[in-house]
Formats: sequence, C-alpha cells, structure tokens
Amino acid sequence: MKFLRFAAAPLALALALPGAAAMAQTASPVAAIAPTSTLLSISAEARTSRKPDLAVFSAGVTSQGKTAAAALAANSADMNRVIAALKAAGIADKDIQTSNLNLNPVYAPPVVGPNGQVENQEPRIIGYQVNNQVTVRQRKLAEFGRVLDTLVAAGANQINGPSFEIEDADAALDEARSAAMTKARKRAELYAKAAGLKVKRIVSISEGGGFTPPVPMVYAKAGMMAEAAATPVAAGELTMATTVSVQFELAP
Repeated sequence: MKFLRFAAAPLALALALPGAAAMAQTASPVAAIAPTSTLLSISAEARTSRKPDLAVFSAGVTSQGKTAAAALAANSADMNRVIAALKAAGIADKDIQTSNLNLNPVYAPPVVGPNGQVENQEPRIIGYQVNNQVTVRQRKLAEFGRVLDTLVAAGANQINGPSFEIEDADAALDEARSAAMTKARKRAELYAKAAGLKVKRIVSISEGGGFTPPVPMVYAKAGMMAEAAATPVAAGELTMATTVSVQFELAP
C-alpha cells in the first residue's frame, strides 16, 4: 500500500506512516485499502460571508446612595425604566436577560497629611453603589442606533457592545462545508491524474474550523451618546469558515 499526502491548509490530516510516533498512529489510524492502492490525504478550507442578523449588547444602570437600601431603590427605579424602554422599542421579553447585579460599598478616599503622606486610617464606608445590567438580543439591526438612544434617554448609563452574530449559523457553515468538499475532491482528482491513477473512493472525512473572525465592538457611556444626534452602527459582514480533511483511495 502506498501513501501520498498533500496539505492545502494548516489543519492537514496526519497519516500514520511506518516509523511515526505512537501517538500519531493512535490519533490517525491508517484506513484499510487494497494493497495496490495509494492513500491520499487532502485538507481544504472554504469560507462564506453573511450579513449579521443579530446584535447582542448589554445595557444597565449604576446608582449610588447613602445606604444600601437607598442605592438599590434608586437603581431599581432606573432599571425598570430601562427595561420598559427596551420593551417599548420592540425587544421581546425572551431577548432581555439580567446578566449582572452587584451591590458594593463606596469607601472614603485616603487622607493625605501635611507631610504628603497618606494617613493610616481604617476604611470608612461613605455610601453604596449598585450595578444592574441586562443582556439584550437586538433582531432589527436597522433600529439598533435608535434603541441605544432610547436607552440613554431612559436612564441607562452603561452600554457595552454590540457583538454581531448570525442566528442560523449552520446554514452559512453548510455552504462552506459543501464548497470545502468540492475543493478537496477537485484536488484529489488533480493529484490522481498527475500520478496516473484514479480516485476510487473516499476513505474518511473529518471537519475542523467554523470560526467567526472578531468584529469591532462599540463601547459607549451615557455622556458621549447623549451628545450625538443619532448613534451610528455598522454591522458589516461575518465570515464563517470550515476545514475538511479527506482521505481518498487512489487506484490504477
């Protein structure tokens, strides 16, 4: 049995050849083929791009008060207005989820003495701070900027995101998978012809990849957003990629 190995991408499938390490033999056992056949390994990558149809971001309110109860009450009132604004903007209940809620003491700043040295004092609590955030899934991207402006008007003073996504990512990946298999088959035919052989059958298929390159995120605070007439948001495109490693049996 003869072996040919060609890699069209970094994730080429390793063949367990005589003399290879035991670990490699365990990870990629040689498939059984006819003694007169040759085993060819091909790796091929394909990509597909789609416009995102989902934006995920977080919005919330940070509030302070002299007591923990006062800080929590003020924050609750503000967050109720923020959530009401999200719903009024057409965001469904299922697309709003509390992701962070914390209450922490606020300490007095250190006291600096006449000699410029910080005085050694016990920490003194002067108030409390509450942070409450929700994660939001925005499905109407054309209205995303308007939703952000509405949130700030409702009292949100923390907005982070968005992270753009494709809700049905499998459909985009399936297109890349099909293209990768076509590419692998075409290359196998090319190598087989160059070697004076024919592709007899596919011995094995494995898949890797499926990554989405990171998309620049927008981070905004209430002050900077309130000054803007409208918040511009550019969704761009997302690229889905997959790599297939295919073993072909070549025969005369």
